Amino acid sequence: MSYDVDAIRADFPILSREVNGKPLVYLDNGASAQKPQVVIDAIAQAYSMEYSNVHRGLHYLSNLATEKYEGVRGTIARFLGAKDEEEIVFTSGTTEGINLVAYGWAMPRMEAGDEIILTIAEHHANIVPWHLLRERQGVKLVWVDVDANGDLDPQAVIDAIGPKTKLVAMSHMSNVLGTVFDVKSVVEAAHARGIAVLLDGSQACVHMPVNVDEIGADFYAITGHKLYGPSGSGAIHIRKDRMAEMRPFMGGGDMIREVHSDAVTWNDPPMKFEAGTPGIVQQIGLGVALDYMMGVGMDAIAAHEADLAAYASTRLQGLNWLNVQGQSSTKGAIFSFTMSGAAHAHDISTVLDKKGVAVRAGHHCAQPLMEHMGVNATARASFGMYNTKAEVDVLVDALELCHELFA
Repeated sequence: MSYDVDAIRADFPILSREVNGKPLVYLDNGASAQKPQVVIDAIAQAYSMEYSNVHRGLHYLSNLATEKYEGVRGTIARFLGAKDEEEIVFTSGTTEGINLVAYGWAMPRMEAGDEIILTIAEHHANIVPWHLLRERQGVKLVWVDVDANGDLDPQAVIDAIGPKTKLVAMSHMSNVLGTVFDVKSVVEAAHARGIAVLLDGSQACVHMPVNVDEIGADFYAITGHKLYGPSGSGAIHIRKDRMAEMRPFMGGGDMIREVHSDAVTWNDPPMKFEAGTPGIVQQIGLGVALDYMMGVGMDAIAAHEADLAAYASTRLQGLNWLNVQGQSSTKGAIFSFTMSGAAHAHDISTVLDKKGVAVRAGHHCAQPLMEHMGVNATARASFGMYNTKAEVDVLVDALELCHELFA
């Protein structure tokens, strides 16, 4: 069955609007993706006709909300290829998921001198929690660089493992370069040495099929707002043996079994790690978004985006004054670039916006990578399931105008 991008675009109401008198060309999917009508409808339905707090309620609306909310756990497991939905912990996004691991698993197990291996390409969400452990407990951060093409040699990560290594924490796909890293090789080598691996799956799971059971990582974090779902939604897959090693990150309702004046006992995982009233409607919306993506087909989405990436790469390489960061052979449809001359990334973004083209400008929450590449900021065009080759052409035309203005 052919990929009907026009039909998909029709499912996203915002794509029909204009910005600055021009049709919207939304190329900021790496920051946050737009939402299909089915997700918007599900959110409206949940708030207008089905809302109640979940768990413990005995009335109809609470039972209905609980059923829909808890049903998302199985949807996420299916989306990630996890065999056991009890290994899915609901979070507000990848940031909370990584902090859960930092506070619940790493903090009680690590002492001064223990090492965490990171790549230079990490998003701040997979850097700052480990810096907190460095400041508070004397943990050492060991960095592995990407090469000039934006590739990461998995052997370089493996070679960085030493007797003090306790964790490898790395992205599955770079949010700046679009490079897909060979995480399975790292996981296998790390596990052979008894080392745990956390993967930031924020970008990868949006653009290609992911099977966490095949990859084998101990922790795999995702965020809903990049997956065409609501902000404030997300999850982390945690292997059961690692769950058993973790203490709670936050205390409150739902994560307890009994509370007394002199003692408290914890609920079973995954509830043990889900304190307080959750993002009920956000998670319901995420479940609908994932069903929508699986309905289209992750293989089909990946093939469409690969075709887009190849076309965009060819067109952007034709601009000899444009400096595209990273030319990996495993690159997805994410392009970060600077421009020869006086144009700053913010200038590029501003000019493009006048043409209705939405891109991101700045360090993309990846300052160590920016320093490694020798730039302060880049503009980034990141594509999604609804983008088209015609939009690539609009982007290129807008970039040519920008070059004329600042050359």
